[in-house]
Amino acid sequence: MQQASKLQGLHSSAQHALRPSVRSCVRVAAGKGFGVVKAPPKKDYWNGRAPLQPMQISPMRPVPASIPRPPYADRGLLPDLDNRPQVHNAEGLKKMRAACKLAAEVLAQAGSLVKPGVTTEEIDIAVHEMTIAAGAYPSPRNYGKFPKSVCTSVNEVMCHGIPDGRPLREGDIVNIDVTVYLNGYHGDTSRTFYVGTPSPSTRKLVEANEEALREAIQVCGPGVPCSAIGAACGAVAAKHKLTVVRDFIGHGVGTVFHAAPQIFHHNNNQPGKMQVNQTFTIEPIFVEGSNRVKMWKDQWTATTVDGGLAAQCEHTVLITLTGCEVLTVL
Repeated sequence: MQQASKLQGLHSSAQHALRPSVRSCVRVAAGKGFGVVKAPPKKDYWNGRAPLQPMQISPMRPVPASIPRPPYADRGLLPDLDNRPQVHNAEGLKKMRAACKLAAEVLAQAGSLVKPGVTTEEIDIAVHEMTIAAGAYPSPRNYGKFPKSVCTSVNEVMCHGIPDGRPLREGDIVNIDVTVYLNGYHGDTSRTFYVGTPSPSTRKLVEANEEALREAIQVCGPGVPCSAIGAACGAVAAKHKLTVVRDFIGHGVGTVFHAAPQIFHHNNNQPGKMQVNQTFTIEPIFVEGSNRVKMWKDQWTATTVDGGLAAQCEHTVLITLTGCEVLTVL
């Protein structure tokens, strides 16, 4: 699940979260983005596609009391970004690998359901049931009162889409973002799936996004500046004439859902270097047009302002003595 960045020194505490209607600039809180567009875009990318509309959301699904929960789960808290990098001992690495393996398995199962006519609500049910059957907690559930067990971001939704009853349609794309909490550790991964046969421009967007993730993983290793990830992703976006979304970032992940470091996917000068046995996510979002963010009133769903499609993919990586290991692959 995506972490929202801090923009130009704005405080990241969840306590200052305000609805978009009372702000005239993009403002970001831990785990959420809030934005208001000052002027309409000069170009749109709808291509005859109708904008997505908010729909009624079904109730949150129950989790058996026997399954351990993360600290935020019962009260729906939205924690601040934990400033401690997630660096693990041998036992922690064992548990981290198990959580990431389960996340990858759940994502694969969820992706197999994607086809025209299936609703993202049905995908949420499948993710929820598979997660709790493994004795794990679906990390997005009640994180800052997020009402579902997985994020499903369709077409122009950049991230944090809430599963609902809209059937997927031929030519759509959908990002499925799975995070599970198993034995005290979070595993986090996502991928954008085609619904039916994609158009050439859609395929270009999704494949470029996946290329950026691969290139970013290649630069990872002990002592490498975290900013190298942004440089790698930015170079791929520029090559394909696409745009990187700046408002949402990767993050440390382990015993907490969102921790240091903040991983920016555009060219940046953020401080910090990678450490051996550290885990974090890399999760770039590419869009066809403008990277400005429009927030829905649910305070979670982040969309493009011009109808441009958005694609995202994500892995949790572990920094090793010789480079890195991707933990969320099967």
